[in-house]
Amino acid sequence: MKVAVVGATGMVGEVMLKVLAERNFPVTELILVASERSKGKTLSFKEKLHTVITLDEAIAKKPDLAIFSAGGETSLQWAPKFAAVGTTVVDNSSAWRMDPNIKLVVPEINAHELSKKDKIIANPNCSTIQLVLVLAPLHKAYAMKRVVVSTYQSVSGTGVKAVQQMENEVAGRKTEMAYPYPIHRNALPHCDVFMENGYTKEEMKLAREPKKILGDDSFEITATAVRIPTAGGHSESVNVTFEKDFNLQEVRQLLNETPGVIVQDNPETNTYPMPIYAHDKDDVFVGRIRRDESLSNSLNMWIVADNLRKGAATNAVQIAEYLVQNDLV
Repeated sequence: MKVAVVGATGMVGEVMLKVLAERNFPVTELILVASERSKGKTLSFKEKLHTVITLDEAIAKKPDLAIFSAGGETSLQWAPKFAAVGTTVVDNSSAWRMDPNIKLVVPEINAHELSKKDKIIANPNCSTIQLVLVLAPLHKAYAMKRVVVSTYQSVSGTGVKAVQQMENEVAGRKTEMAYPYPIHRNALPHCDVFMENGYTKEEMKLAREPKKILGDDSFEITATAVRIPTAGGHSESVNVTFEKDFNLQEVRQLLNETPGVIVQDNPETNTYPMPIYAHDKDDVFVGRIRRDESLSNSLNMWIVADNLRKGAATNAVQIAEYLVQNDLV
């Protein structure tokens, strides 16, 4: 199993290597790929050093699998070239997510839709993954009508420059700005770029991607995405209105039985999800589960996950695992 990691020197790429090693993914040859300026760098994987090569060099090696985390433009240009030599690409960028011919996959929900014909597979947005993993069993049980989500997203979702900006601001150092404003002691209602409708791209991803993953457009989602000064982990305040009424005990039981979801919900002991506890974990945590007393058949929840792991690297590796286990690559 020749495996290429494209964007290996980036934040998600580093976590990708960590997850591949932790989960003992069956790699016989690891191909680390990055931009021309990173060529020749060495990175460690399972205590062995590997040299970073360019995209052209990687294609020549015809890997069985390529996991991309190198940005949308790189993916649009290069994923089809890898697919053309027989490589199956799992792409972590937004480039292919809403393409009607490309599957958008959260393995616990819709990996069964994958086939050998799928040479490019899209990994959803980090905020979408944690949201949809919790919503899927509830939608099946009670039929969602409307979802309102407000996110509290870590600076690590923007990348290393944003993390450095926050660290420099905390230390009182002048810094290169990843954001138009300081992030330390601040909250920016601005994730990704603004669109003509007044929403950001991040907010529109949250509105559109869950429908595609669940294969259902019978419900609506509206979102407000906010960047906050945490180093890792995205949080979401979620309000859902269902067609059918629900029992809170049954809701907790349904979520407890959902693979990849952990319920942390006991107000008496101050037990609820927080980014500090989700750090470096692959599960999605849900708590503050309570009835919306202002509207019938409506539920409030608080959802937290490590955006670099389940929100990116882990989900991509889980897709790759499914492909290998089912002889699809």
